Amino acid sequence: MNAKNKTQRRQNIRFGIRAKISGSTEKPRLSVFRSNSEIYAQLIDDTKGQTLASASSKDKEILAQKVNKTEKSKLVGAAIARKAGEIGLKAVTFDRGGYLYHGRVKAVAEGAREGGLQF
Repeated sequence: MNAKNKTQRRQNIRFGIRAKISGSTEKPRLSVFRSNSEIYAQLIDDTKGQTLASASSKDKEILAQKVNKTEKSKLVGAAIARKAGEIGLKAVTFDRGGYLYHGRVKAVAEGAREGGLQF
């Protein structure tokens, strides 16, 4: 499978997911983006089109940790859960962004659950 087909397939999956789920003020969408080297997570209120909180593997406290990418992803999940708690959110809708729920994407979800988020 060449790169063009692979990205097009992920886009189609992503659009299908986004047609079914959306975030609100009470229950925002936890969106995950995974690149080859980094991982990003953000809480999005789709009714206002606004990002409420974000975390990534480029944050200083996560970057200082010398661990592998999967463990960094778990730290990103814990960081987004902590930021959600600071703004008073407990429940979110998980958006895997067209990626398989496996590996680093699953680690973000597990870190967020351990941090106290429910989805």
